[in-house]
Amino acid sequence: MGTLVGHVAPGFGFLVIGLWHLFNHIKLHALHPNSHSSSPWFPTSKIRYLELFSIMASCTTSIAMELFIGPARHQPLTTSITFDTDGSIPSNHLHNFEHSSISMTFLIYAIFAILLDKFEAKAKYSLTQLLGCVAFCQQLLVFHLHSADHMGVEGQYHVLLQIVIFICLGSSLVGINYPESFVISFVRSVSILYQGLWLMIMGIMLWIPEVIPKGCFLNMEDGHQVVRCLSDEDLHRAKALVNIEFSGCLIGVTIFAMSIYIILVKKAALRGGVINFDTNQYYNSIKIILSHLPVKHVTNKKYYN
Repeated sequence: MGTLVGHVAPGFGFLVIGLWHLFNHIKLHALHPNSHSSSPWFPTSKIRYLELFSIMASCTTSIAMELFIGPARHQPLTTSITFDTDGSIPSNHLHNFEHSSISMTFLIYAIFAILLDKFEAKAKYSLTQLLGCVAFCQQLLVFHLHSADHMGVEGQYHVLLQIVIFICLGSSLVGINYPESFVISFVRSVSILYQGLWLMIMGIMLWIPEVIPKGCFLNMEDGHQVVRCLSDEDLHRAKALVNIEFSGCLIGVTIFAMSIYIILVKKAALRGGVINFDTNQYYNSIKIILSHLPVKHVTNKKYYN
């Protein structure tokens, strides 16, 4: 992270996973509204673990970029350029290790999700969800206690990002005890999608000079480009614009998620996929209707065919 690609690439990954989960959860709920049960990951028809393999590949690439291919003088496997002359990690490379720790927890999640599924563990759902919670918790902790200076415009983006990560964490925790709740699965999927979108927006808005707010500029500090503003007024304006961006994205994602739900449920209904007929509810409705109809009492009369 800390660059355009470092935010856009993982953001795209979260966006794709969120879309994949959103589509599958809605599809499951549309086909089985009375027996819906969520899943922490979804297999594909040809490659069962494609989602988890993708997470593993992305995390491995991220770790390699942060620790081995990225900036020099912090590669842990090359002793001569790993540390400073006194054997310590250079302070301007601490955030690389922090970012790699996030990728490591998601890598562990994907690996053990596959192992739990292969060995058909009885608690595989709960444990897989718990691993996801650990990954989101690690992510939230790192961004909250980040070594980089996040007091400016970048800090405002990270504060809002922490809100989204917290929702991912909370919905994952609650989902352990309520796997049958569609709403919890829906919120979790949308929050993962939103996290990916927000990371991509961060990369674009913080490292493309043409879209940086008026009165702010890119400044090279400790080998990294950071957005700085000319005055407190410019900084306040830039932060306000970040808040507006977040609100606009929230509105857009909400409209998108609800539209996808309506479209998929409608398609399932047209194909005969949704059969949700409650007989007791039907007869109770008939009784209520009949109870409100006027009744004429007829006596001493007989009717014949």
